[in-house]
Amino acid sequence: MSNDHHEYSKNGLTVVWKPNLCVHSAKCVLGLGSVFNPAARPWINIDGASVERIADQVRKCPSGALSLRQP
Repeated sequence: MSNDHHEYSKNGLTVVWKPNLCVHSAKCVLGLGSVFNPAARPWINIDGASVERIADQVRKCPSGALSLRQP
């Protein structure tokens, strides 16, 4: 894992986080706090919700800092 991105995987879904793109809009935290918690390390808890809910929330990221990779 490089410093320009971090990956979190669950059941065929990979959430990719690119911190250099993040504008800290907090849409992820406010929309799905059980997964996205900036006070925790790691801050993305891939087991905090279903794959479908995580994918739906990631798609709402306004900056593209969060994205999905699916097989």
